[in-house]
Amino acid sequence: MELDIVSLSRLQFAMTAMYHFLFVPLTLGLSVLVATMETVYVMTDRPIWRQMTKFWGTLFGINFVLGVATGITMEFQFGMNWSYYSHYVGDIFGAPLAIEGLMAFFLEATFVGLFFFGWDKLSKVGHLTATWCVALGSNFSALWILIANGWMQNPVGSVFNPETMRMEVESFYDVLFNPVAQDKFVHTVSAGYVTAALFVLGVSAFYLLRGRHVALARRSIAVAASFGLASALSVVVLGDESGYTTTEHQKMKLASIEAMWETEPAPADFTLFGIPDQEARETRYAIRIPYVMGLIGTRSLTETMPGIEELVARNEQRIRSGILAFDALKTIRADRDQTPAEVRTTFEQHGRDLGHALLLLRYVDDPREATSAQIEEAAWDTVPWVLPIFFSFRIMVGLGFFFIGLTAYFFWKASFRNLEVPRFALWVAVLSIPLPWIAAEMGWFVAEYGRQPWSVEGILPTAVAVSHLSVTEVALTIAGFVLFYSVLFVIEMALMIKYIRKGPFQDVEAVKEWEARRRTMMPPAAAPSAPLGATQPAE
Repeated sequence: MELDIVSLSRLQFAMTAMYHFLFVPLTLGLSVLVATMETVYVMTDRPIWRQMTKFWGTLFGINFVLGVATGITMEFQFGMNWSYYSHYVGDIFGAPLAIEGLMAFFLEATFVGLFFFGWDKLSKVGHLTATWCVALGSNFSALWILIANGWMQNPVGSVFNPETMRMEVESFYDVLFNPVAQDKFVHTVSAGYVTAALFVLGVSAFYLLRGRHVALARRSIAVAASFGLASALSVVVLGDESGYTTTEHQKMKLASIEAMWETEPAPADFTLFGIPDQEARETRYAIRIPYVMGLIGTRSLTETMPGIEELVARNEQRIRSGILAFDALKTIRADRDQTPAEVRTTFEQHGRDLGHALLLLRYVDDPREATSAQIEEAAWDTVPWVLPIFFSFRIMVGLGFFFIGLTAYFFWKASFRNLEVPRFALWVAVLSIPLPWIAAEMGWFVAEYGRQPWSVEGILPTAVAVSHLSVTEVALTIAGFVLFYSVLFVIEMALMIKYIRKGPFQDVEAVKEWEARRRTMMPPAAAPSAPLGATQPAE
């Protein structure tokens, strides 16, 4: 890969986003799990649930702080590395991010303080309200960010103004209820819930293997397994909906995910495995499942899904149409109010393809001077590198079905078998802790890399959106970010491991007294048989 300013800027933002997304899923899911545990505490007044809330809340707090630190840096990159992008679409993109900062972030940040320091200052219901506000704030924060990101994938509710050379809001309602944004939100949030559920499940399984904190671990597994199963099923269902939406708005991304080089007869096959060859434009050693992709992508038996080559041919025509729009735009910019009506009509007819003409700026200073060969090359630039997208998607999907199986198993054991789990299964839960992060990062990679070469789908190419910086300047900031984020990641891992090893250290005496009272009130014959040193069932 050529390390030019565009490639380095893309690398920097991708690296920052990937680092940030190490913390986001756990924050989303743990906030809801902690709020659920405190709800049980308020309803039952059992100190064990208060202890669980504080313990998992401590781990949430560590992760929350690191998520905020990395997220703020991403905000500054829009003005630092992507200044023309910020100018071009700031009217639309800036609004959701501003609302996220004003409403969600401050809601989240304000009440997180009450969560940690308000136990002895607020009533039970008051503190529970603060905890749920933290959970709502975390999820609202994700909502507004994903509305902004969804607009980049499907730029609805906006129009290009040739006078200002900017995209402007035409309907904020359409921006807010963008189907791509809504699908991305519920899918991403559900993935965060799965991440938190498997984290709690794995840590709790570790405690059972060590025979420590058994009461807390058993109850945590019961909550995490049920929450994780519902979330994992939701991820699959919502992922299917997201795929269908992609078929409508990002056909090239879906064709790349499937490595579908040629348009297949309806309904298209699903490629379970293969090795995409970009140069030969074929998928070697392909193992296909008949009809599945067509049913998923189009939800019909008759509608075809266009292949990469057909989409490239369409984009070539859009580039030629965009050149007409570019020529009309130049006239409008020069003549202003004296622009002939037929020129404005030409721009209105071809304006939606203006972004495709901008793809030519990689090769010529003026798209109107492009040769047929350059137009063809620019059309093929709309095809991302297929191989990493192809495998990333399948890793994500495979892990998703594994999560369903794992959480279903523990849910069954917790609900009907008094959590009688063999040690092998507990070790599987422990070793599965990092897998949701892998799945989440793969999904994010597919979503973002899959839409290249566009910063805003069909409107603004990535190569045009960057700031005018030197390669040295961007390379130095990349080095600084790598160092800074790596230090933060090491700090977080050290703190998380420290407090996991330490275990629940708050309300220990209250829990012991409650357990002692419970044992004295329970007849000996009623005492449950519990494996792995456990003394009571999950409640």
